[in-house]
Amino acid sequence: MKIVIAPDSFKESLSAPQVAAAIAQGWTAIYPEAECLLRPMADGGEGTVDALLAATGGERRECSVQGPLGTPVAAHWGLLADGTAVIEMAAASGLHWVPLAQRNVLQACSYGTGELIVQALDAGARRIILGLGGSATNDGGSGLLRALGVRFLDDQGQLLAPGGAALAQLAQIDVSGLDARLQQVQVQVAADVDNPLCGPRGASAVFGPQKGASAAEVEQLDAALAHYAQIMARTLGEDHAQVPGVGAAGGLGFAARAVLKAGFRPGIEVVAELSGLAEAVQGADLVITGEGRLDAQTLHGKTPLGVARIAAAAGVPVIALAGSLGEGYQRLYDEGIAAAFSLTPGPVSLEQACAEATDLLRNRATDIARLWRLARGK
Repeated sequence: MKIVIAPDSFKESLSAPQVAAAIAQGWTAIYPEAECLLRPMADGGEGTVDALLAATGGERRECSVQGPLGTPVAAHWGLLADGTAVIEMAAASGLHWVPLAQRNVLQACSYGTGELIVQALDAGARRIILGLGGSATNDGGSGLLRALGVRFLDDQGQLLAPGGAALAQLAQIDVSGLDARLQQVQVQVAADVDNPLCGPRGASAVFGPQKGASAAEVEQLDAALAHYAQIMARTLGEDHAQVPGVGAAGGLGFAARAVLKAGFRPGIEVVAELSGLAEAVQGADLVITGEGRLDAQTLHGKTPLGVARIAAAAGVPVIALAGSLGEGYQRLYDEGIAAAFSLTPGPVSLEQACAEATDLLRNRATDIARLWRLARGK
């Protein structure tokens, strides 16, 4: 028996490798002879580095960089065996670095993510995978570009202050100091959204409120990013503001596309490819995936959907485990997921569910294995 276990992380509880290990323990309690292939997954957001390091090998690098509000934070990135650098922007510029009472999306800056790219260049990386998601910033990636040598000037020739709001005063973008090593590096953005930079579906309108922006601040930031995009188009001779996905991570996708010439792919596709998921599911009896919450949003490029599509192409059934099942999760049954199960046996608090996640995953995997044995008659 061959079982492929390919879950995402359960946020605020377990990493994807930890989730996969717990499911494997539960399954082998019933089928000790089963071959369990663990392929931890991610969709480009938090956990992407750990998932890829667990699946492919490589080295986790730790460093101190500038956090969203300018104070140092302990960030990390990964260097894979083939020389590919994997960077999560959330590791440096994530919302989790900013306490609720201190959130200021007008001034939050992505400079630290640019510092991670510099670290990767210093290490000799020739390819960079940049995972977007979980950001505290709405600066259009201008902070990232500043860390890489780009200057943003007002009409007096003075450097702008950090943050998205300051971009309203932008008069000139000087790209002459951009790190020359980037010309020899392929940058690929891994993201699961298709939002443009500005407008009703743009970075500010859709994601700004999640970072604490008021209605007035959303309007202010959207106007500032639109102005920024105009100056960038004038500087580079090409307008990227409406390209799907450039609104990801507070518009950091825009900077990656316009200046770093990055390609865009759904994060789950990038992780699945590097971890060899398609090869792993060949000849498998079953694939088990999962994430913290399964609902209609899972249909928009989340890990279980991507895993289900890869498994369906190989004719392998998929079962999903989730901390909770939300509205619309049944729509996943039309996308290749055969069955979905919630972990908790009854009403529990979120804190309790997170604390007991390993046991809950192990127990539910054992229950499913028992049902599988009953259905197969062996």
